Amino acid sequence: MIYNKQIIIALDFSTEIASLSFLENIDPSLCRVKVGKELFTSAGPDLIKKIHSQGYEVFLDLKFHDIPNTVAGALKAAADLGVWMVNVHASGGKAMLNASREALNFKDAPLLIAVTVLTSMGPTDLSQIGLSNNPQQQVQLLTDLAVNSGLDGVVCSAQETEFLRSQCPEEFKLVTPGIRPKGDSLDDQKRVVTPRLALEQGSNFLVMGRPITQASNPSEKLDSIIQEIES
Repeated sequence: MIYNKQIIIALDFSTEIASLSFLENIDPSLCRVKVGKELFTSAGPDLIKKIHSQGYEVFLDLKFHDIPNTVAGALKAAADLGVWMVNVHASGGKAMLNASREALNFKDAPLLIAVTVLTSMGPTDLSQIGLSNNPQQQVQLLTDLAVNSGLDGVVCSAQETEFLRSQCPEEFKLVTPGIRPKGDSLDDQKRVVTPRLALEQGSNFLVMGRPITQASNPSEKLDSIIQEIES
């Protein structure tokens, strides 16, 4: 298996200083990075520009979920920042997904992916919000919606990638959080697999935060994960 910059490091920091300090010791040719709600709320759009200046491609993980017009406007603003990938919640519905696709319907637009079921949620969690489907059924339903709306991919648990890969178009991207190297803590994730198995089952990109950001030597940890993938 040949590794091809498939790891996306989640910058699980609350400040710009901490994020940029961490990135000084990571090789941008080996990974991409994810900026989520906490960090973006704290540091704002200027941080994206600073991360770009260090050579990184950015996945802006804000999981937009609102009325179609509002989401479309937010996606256009994200595209203006030059990010590599953005996401929305598939549960926002067909009209919102269509508006999202239209907002980014231009050359060199960011990849547009949809969140299906959060990897922290199991069957009980879905039942508590009124959903009778189990996680796999709900993921399938929302993935079909994303495919039919022309999105570039979905965020899903690696435990769902094998059956999704067999049903989705080849170019459709599967982005999987909840990845844990062998022997690492599961933290608050409930549906997890190892990096190599995730890729073997059809994942395109692996989102990893704490296993790398909280390692005693993050650069060495990233190298070891890549070696695990290629071994």
